[in-house]
Amino acid sequence: MEVKIINKSKNPLPAYSTALSAGMDLRANNEEDIVLKPLERALVPTGLFIELPEGYEAQIRPRSGLAYKHGISLVNTPGTIDADYRGEIGVILVNLSNEDFTVKPGERICQMVIAKHETISWKDVEILEETDRGAGGFGHTGKN
Repeated sequence: MEVKIINKSKNPLPAYSTALSAGMDLRANNEEDIVLKPLERALVPTGLFIELPEGYEAQIRPRSGLAYKHGISLVNTPGTIDADYRGEIGVILVNLSNEDFTVKPGERICQMVIAKHETISWKDVEILEETDRGAGGFGHTGKN
């Protein structure tokens, strides 16, 4: 699939790291360092604008290395970029560690996965089909 992109950053276009990678790393497009204090969040620009085809979304996800090594995640994960959005991709980073973290210009800050989705219509009914699980909630399955 071909996706239109405008790159207003100084960074290369997002690319897959390996032949079987699902996500592409996005890079920060900041002129100066962004220091995230513990539990602080910031909207980090990427300089990227995309035009997705109808029926697709871009999912923005944390990078596992940043999460494990530095406690850096995304506030809304996965974040969704809809096919009709034309603004700049911004990434809401959060520092879940107890140490400051510095986002350097051009640093890889998240992954972007392009995914197909369905658009549904609701059918209002009075009764739902029964299942073995029924209305069992969180942690219900697997308990004796």
